[in-house]
Amino acid sequence: DFSRFFIMSSSPMSDTNMTTFLSRFRNAAQVVCISNSRQSVKKGADMQNLCIIENGTVVVGHDGCIVDVGPAQLIDTKYPDATYEKDFDCNGMVIVPGLVDAHTHPVWSGDRVHEFAMKLAGATYMDIHNAGGGIGFTVRHTRQSSEEELYSLLIGRLDRMLSLGTTLVEAKSGYGLNTPDEMKMLKVIEWANQTHVMDIVSTYCGGHAIPPGMTAAQAADDIINNQIPALHALQTSNQVNVEMIDVFCEKGVFELEDSRRILEAGKAAGLSINFHGEELHPLNSAVMGSQLQARAISHLEHLSEEGIASMAQADVIGVLLPTTHYILHLRDPPTRKMIQSNVAVALGSDFNPNAHCLSMPLTMNLACVNYKMTMPEALVAATLNAAASMNRSDSHGSLEPGKVGDMLILGAPAWEHLIYQMVDPPIAAVIKHGQVVRGSL
Repeated sequence: DFSRFFIMSSSPMSDTNMTTFLSRFRNAAQVVCISNSRQSVKKGADMQNLCIIENGTVVVGHDGCIVDVGPAQLIDTKYPDATYEKDFDCNGMVIVPGLVDAHTHPVWSGDRVHEFAMKLAGATYMDIHNAGGGIGFTVRHTRQSSEEELYSLLIGRLDRMLSLGTTLVEAKSGYGLNTPDEMKMLKVIEWANQTHVMDIVSTYCGGHAIPPGMTAAQAADDIINNQIPALHALQTSNQVNVEMIDVFCEKGVFELEDSRRILEAGKAAGLSINFHGEELHPLNSAVMGSQLQARAISHLEHLSEEGIASMAQADVIGVLLPTTHYILHLRDPPTRKMIQSNVAVALGSDFNPNAHCLSMPLTMNLACVNYKMTMPEALVAATLNAAASMNRSDSHGSLEPGKVGDMLILGAPAWEHLIYQMVDPPIAAVIKHGQVVRGSL
């Protein structure tokens, strides 16, 4: 039922009275809208419904937002006298929303390629962590790097993400673990957000690990009494725009009590809660997060039935990270049970020095193969639901009037090729705010 598209297209958010538009992407074999009723998230069986228009057209206004979406013939009839600054014939191609990466750690220096060999020899994540590697190794290198060095590294990573179809990304700090270096990372994220075409949602993750020489309680006290106030000061002076708080809630790192204290302090400072939970050991952090009205919880390999029920009841989004699951040989998260229980599922690449993946197409492929997600579920999880996990589904994640004109043009006969061709996805062009920013048409 596409009548809702045309009702929406006459809303105040759309500039249908204009005769000149920024761009038109016409005659696509498929336009995969994801939603046609301004849904904020999809759950359960609805994750199968992609709202596909055959032989479709997307019109984008000068504000970079979508004006209309619909069958090409009907769009032509609605706008007989319209002109377009850019008019692209997408015959034989497919249009899907720009991909959304719900969980990344993109600001760091010092690769950990040597640890990959250790993992292949049988070392576990915590073996490496306890030997001074892992996060601690990256912290030492990141602390030594200037804002300019970190910014240059981040821009290169964002460029590669964009080429692979990501147009909105969540970006965490977490390799500083002290006030000056955590603030340095957040400033770098803000710098990139102001200068790069990628849309970035910033997350403070000072509770990513326990600094050497501190207990978990001492580290939590430092975060609450020093780092969060410093963050608030930067927010007040408009030096950063941080929206969420994260903590690695894990046995031997920040366990339930300290995680709760950190997250409550962040929430009191106006940050949404979006944290690591139930990855390596079952701590029942999903119940704790639901009680705190978390927006999202990531990993969830050890999510219990009680945790699933609490997340469903509290509308907490589960962000699954199949790259880390793959590289660390973790147990499978209860993905099918989550979907059947109406927990909204999103996907993230978890890009970091441990899981060096910048590709959401590969992430979706792994989710299908290893988590038994269907391809429609994976695409919803990497678009609308991922946007919802960072409070952006009102503007991103689906192709609907009033939303940003972020799209991928696929040189393929059907949208499934984006997942099927996992290593080299057939992305002919990446569109940001109605303009081609990668590739060509």
